[in-house]
Amino acid sequence: MADYIKFVDVTKCDGCRACMVACKNWNDLPAEPEDFNGSIQSHMDLTANTWNVITFNEQETSDGNFEWLFRHMSCLHCNQAACEKACPESAISYTKFNSVVIDPEKCVGCGYCVQNCSFGVVQLATYKDKNGSEYRKAQKCTLCTDRLEQGLQPACVVACHTDCLIYEEKELVLAEANKRLSEVKERFPNANIYNPQGIEGTNTIYLLADKPSVYGLPENPKVALSQVVWKDYAQPLGKMMLGATTMAVIGAAISNAVRKDRSEGDHDHE
Repeated sequence: MADYIKFVDVTKCDGCRACMVACKNWNDLPAEPEDFNGSIQSHMDLTANTWNVITFNEQETSDGNFEWLFRHMSCLHCNQAACEKACPESAISYTKFNSVVIDPEKCVGCGYCVQNCSFGVVQLATYKDKNGSEYRKAQKCTLCTDRLEQGLQPACVVACHTDCLIYEEKELVLAEANKRLSEVKERFPNANIYNPQGIEGTNTIYLLADKPSVYGLPENPKVALSQVVWKDYAQPLGKMMLGATTMAVIGAAISNAVRKDRSEGDHDHE
């Protein structure tokens, strides 16, 4: 199966927010009205129940005019995801579609993924059990993995009327990204393809009209070495040692029981 990734060409986005509506509808996420704060941006940031936000940045052009720079903000589905490295419960994993997903059955709401996400995407939702006690679960965009499993495109991609969002084979996406970059360079001299290699690339690639920092994106995000050591080495080794210790204890108990049975048997024959 070929690798598929999502491409976001911000230079085609007109800020219609159809992707936001489609995301809410498909994932059955509750509405989150916000008080007017003087901005035409409908939501200031992602939340546990708003997985997709269109950001609005007004920028002055070289001729003294102004234009809007939009960005479809959602999970980038990193190839080396800091949230996955930080999770102590193995509740975050990669799917065959290269999406990064959270298993609500394993999530304990510790919040380590929230603290360590390279892009501030993961958030905690609060729920109540049948006794009224509150508990938390981490939530974010799933790249519509449930739709991908049915052979469908992500809901946001289907809703986009400007083809700002594309979900296609990786090689085709990269070719299109480079083609579009050469086409928009005259209008946007600082245009660039955002696919940070410090996290081994992402499965949502952007064509940005300006530097990543203009869009609130880190220039070169990286997963902390301590997280890599913890997740890929210390934790598996600890589990192996725990397993070995457990087996040793069980083995000792069985051995003692056998010796006891033999000893009692010897006494019976005296």
